[in-house]
Amino acid sequence: MSDDTVAGDRLPSRDRRRFPDISSRAYEHPADRSALVALRKLSGFDTVFKALSGLLPERSLRLLFLSDSVRVSERQFPHLHTMLLDACHILDLPKVPPMYVTQDPQPNAMCVGLDEPVLVLTTGLVELLDEEEMRAVVGHEVGHALSGHAVYRTILLFLTNVAVKVAWIPLGNIAVMAIVTALREWFRKSELSADRAGLLVGQDPQASLRGLMKIAGGNHLHEMNVDAFLAQAEEYEAGGDLRDSVLKIMNLLPRSHPFAVVRAAELKRWSESRDFQRIMDGHYPRRTEDKDTSVSDSFRQSAGHYAESVRSSKDPLMGLVRDIAGGAGDLGSKLRDTFTGRGGGGPKGPSDGPSDEPGKKGAP
Repeated sequence: MSDDTVAGDRLPSRDRRRFPDISSRAYEHPADRSALVALRKLSGFDTVFKALSGLLPERSLRLLFLSDSVRVSERQFPHLHTMLLDACHILDLPKVPPMYVTQDPQPNAMCVGLDEPVLVLTTGLVELLDEEEMRAVVGHEVGHALSGHAVYRTILLFLTNVAVKVAWIPLGNIAVMAIVTALREWFRKSELSADRAGLLVGQDPQASLRGLMKIAGGNHLHEMNVDAFLAQAEEYEAGGDLRDSVLKIMNLLPRSHPFAVVRAAELKRWSESRDFQRIMDGHYPRRTEDKDTSVSDSFRQSAGHYAESVRSSKDPLMGLVRDIAGGAGDLGSKLRDTFTGRGGGGPKGPSDGPSDEPGKKGAP
């Protein structure tokens, strides 16, 4: 496949809606935009970004894939080549990025590169997913490319794998680890955006959800059920008490991706939303309008998203946030009682039993 291939060179392999001139703003999750703004404002990020942008081995990265992976083309993995052309045509990506398949039993995919994006699929992923599930994954990675995520992803990979061990990194290891933590937080949110791009490309919500389920549970589709998997997501999001909410956060921090059940639930909600239907009807932000976009409007959209998330969330921690916003009294006692296993509603003596507060599960 030539690097000069353009996305309009062929039509999609089956009838799918195309989105000419679509802006990544159409599918970007509000949390993705907010996390990226927060990352860019982090003290020392500009210094590290500028230093690494000139030092990262871009050519070495490309030569590594060229020498030790299989480049997708008309003659190698032709079905993936067709999917890639389809995805770039549907999202109107001006230039088709090179894509490689690399030997790795772990199902994974990534979009990396500083000057131009490179897409990489592992053999574990290619062997796991069927055609429509894989189409959503290829669309997911093309969405990363259209959103410009490859640069930050490359810096994250470099910092986590190499730079924290190198003495010359500006600002020292503590500051670098703060940047790595912020990059991970942004990247987890960017995955939610790319999942939406994958759905716009595949235009098959069940295939997108099946793919996430199989990434979580393996290639045993006859043993799994999408509705039951989504019920798991609801249980995860609503279950437990404040201690469980904190444990969820601690479990998530070292991960590069959100949990699969959370991604599935987020994608299902978006697939049923008015925003998704408007895009499918041809009403979406255009790239030619990006320069006129108001930053304050983006902030308002993100703030509105978070406010609605807090209002609708069943998570106990979000319930506490609502209590704080509503001016609920004696929150210190409520927190202390929850984390010490005492009942709610105020301080109690050492002999008091578990909470019998309405709607709240007792301590395990």
